[in-house]
Amino acid sequence: MTAVREATRLLGHELATRLRTGELSAREITLAHLEVAERQNHALNAWLVIEREKSLDEADAADARLAAARADGPDALDALHPLLGLPVAVKDLVSVAGGQCTSGSRIIDGYVAPYDAHVTERLRDAGAVILGKTNMDEFAMGSSNEYSAYGPVSNPWDLDTVPGGSSGGSAAAVAAYHAPFGIGTDTGGSIRQPAALSGIVGLKPTYGRVSRYGIVAFASSLDQIGPLTRDARDAAALLHAVAGRDERDSTSAPVPVPDDLLRLPASDDEAAAWLEGKRLGLPREYFVEGMEPGVEARIREAVRALEGAGATIEDVSLPHTDYGLATYYIVVPAEASANLARYDGVRYGRSVRLPGADFIADYLATRGDGFGPEVKRRIMLGTYALSAGYYDAFYLKAQKVRTLIKRDFDEVFGSGIDALVAPTSPSVAFRFGARTADPVAMYLSDACTLPANMAGIAGVSLPCGLSNGLPVGLQFIGPPWSELELLRFSRGYEAITAAAEWRRLEPAQLTQADDATGPTPAERAARLAAA
Repeated sequence: MTAVREATRLLGHELATRLRTGELSAREITLAHLEVAERQNHALNAWLVIEREKSLDEADAADARLAAARADGPDALDALHPLLGLPVAVKDLVSVAGGQCTSGSRIIDGYVAPYDAHVTERLRDAGAVILGKTNMDEFAMGSSNEYSAYGPVSNPWDLDTVPGGSSGGSAAAVAAYHAPFGIGTDTGGSIRQPAALSGIVGLKPTYGRVSRYGIVAFASSLDQIGPLTRDARDAAALLHAVAGRDERDSTSAPVPVPDDLLRLPASDDEAAAWLEGKRLGLPREYFVEGMEPGVEARIREAVRALEGAGATIEDVSLPHTDYGLATYYIVVPAEASANLARYDGVRYGRSVRLPGADFIADYLATRGDGFGPEVKRRIMLGTYALSAGYYDAFYLKAQKVRTLIKRDFDEVFGSGIDALVAPTSPSVAFRFGARTADPVAMYLSDACTLPANMAGIAGVSLPCGLSNGLPVGLQFIGPPWSELELLRFSRGYEAITAAAEWRRLEPAQLTQADDATGPTPAERAARLAAA
């Protein structure tokens, strides 16, 4: 157990070093992570499927590549990608050939992907080991991972609380040491918000940086794939592996992926020195009404630490931020309504056939039975916004406001601001059921993240301390294609807070998660609802 624990606590780049020196093999690393994931999944429900045999085959293939590179000499070994032989948790809306791809929904339960997504191909090229598919809010619609058709996910910091959503399964798996790397998607904050609530690093790249080919669509003009890890260097390595132009996705941008993503400084002194002289904007609109005092306190402390390291903090305004939430919840449901029209019970997926009924009755029964309540809510909102007589009043106007939101960011970055610094979430992780009865309260969870999606720019969340024993997320937001700079800011912040006591803490309820006889997240949620 001690050896397993030690292997899983290492960061990805630390594991990569031990692989190359021969201290550990990819099979040993994979077995260690599989053991923890399988033991704790009863309590966390982070995984929808764990592919033990397939992942061990991939680990053996990675060990063979390592052996061949060692035989060819140091240059061949150095040419291997840092992800070679290392476990990755993949959100269950990413196509992996021959594996399930449910997108957290019963309507495509049983669907087996016939091909690899672009990001899956890139992971295979790098030699990463795909441990399995992680739980998520249905069709990525949610901020808590309570809307999965396969039950909620627990936060390892407090098993009665949510890990954030919709990439909550990947976030919980990384936070609980089931894998050093996780793949998520971010449409309105679904990487950064669960990263904040789970105490890890989550990066939303610029729209178009990572191909969406092979990803189940939610809102096509906002969806973006990105990494979930436990530090900035690992996030940079995972982004480097999956980013880049893909001809099969017309929105994939022909922008080079910087190799410097693999060269973030290992030295804390070097990382901290990069902050000196940088200009950071502090947007007043992101300190929203209702923000928890403990969250604001941690963010203000982080800002002071950055200032103490030589960065200049300047108050800035993004005046159309206040309209972001309303704009988002017109544009996104409209796109979701169009994308989800394909699930009709005819071409693929779940099909309900009623005796003696016509096609329309079967269609309604299929969608009524297959979609969950949040998906139905958004389909109805989106269909209404696109309907005759309301398109101009709602959807077209929302797109105009979206342009104004992007213009706010352009003007701030055009004034010489290197990046924005802000809260990721206005609250820490909340208890199961606390917001499911109030959709608007749930939607407010993304108030600080969704503007970056509306503008198509990059953002990263990283832990900056605890409030009431639960993680708080700090967010850096940058202009398009600024992922390297944002990760340098993140690495710098990690360096200047390296001695902080909270950095040495592990999620508080990992021991309880080891108990295979304890309640599942669904049972915990039911108990809290009955209390």
